[in-house]
Amino acid sequence: MKKIDFLVIAIVILVLLPFFIFKPVYDGFCTLTANYPLWMAFLKFGILATFGEMLGSRLKNGDYYHKGFGLFPKFVVWGFLGMWIALAMSVFKVGIPTFMEKASCFAGVTEAMKGDFCGLKLVGAFFVSLMMNTSFAPVFMTFHKICDMHIASYDGRAVSLVKPINIRKHIQEVNWDVQWSFVFKKTIPLFWIPAHTLTFCLPGEFQVLFAAFCSIILGLFLSIAAMKKK
Repeated sequence: MKKIDFLVIAIVILVLLPFFIFKPVYDGFCTLTANYPLWMAFLKFGILATFGEMLGSRLKNGDYYHKGFGLFPKFVVWGFLGMWIALAMSVFKVGIPTFMEKASCFAGVTEAMKGDFCGLKLVGAFFVSLMMNTSFAPVFMTFHKICDMHIASYDGRAVSLVKPINIRKHIQEVNWDVQWSFVFKKTIPLFWIPAHTLTFCLPGEFQVLFAAFCSIILGLFLSIAAMKKK
């Protein structure tokens, strides 16, 4: 490990520590999450997912940041994608249990999803995660990949945020072999479905936050996928 790694670890500890030590900080976080869910989702994903990509850069290139990385554009893109994810989570965690209750023998699953952890809530969380990750997730992952390629095409400059995305060009440049065989086929069933099952078992105020923490892992997966491409 390099000195910069110890510095990053120290910064992460200093940022997270107040949430565990000072109750007003924790309560304030919960209040903001309840009152401004979309803007908090923007900040959570903007910060954590971008940090995940920085970790991925450290793994792939040996540094957390380099010329052309596009720190600000990535933060903004991840922020808006985080709002999209928060909306999707809200829709799936209400819609899927409602359907389960009407179309199967899982009576009470809707109420179970709102309460404390129990076996029925675990079953409901699994099916919510399964449906979200086999329908929403592939579209989301592909769109993020295209956005990432768009930012890279402008060498990470902020101007990329106001330039139109050449969808036709970038979608042809996606390595679909890696996208399918690793990103879709391996990370979705082996990581994302279990991870989001756990997410939907958590209290509501922590679900988007935990999903954002999982996006740190996504940054690492993106780097592994990039190395596979090479």
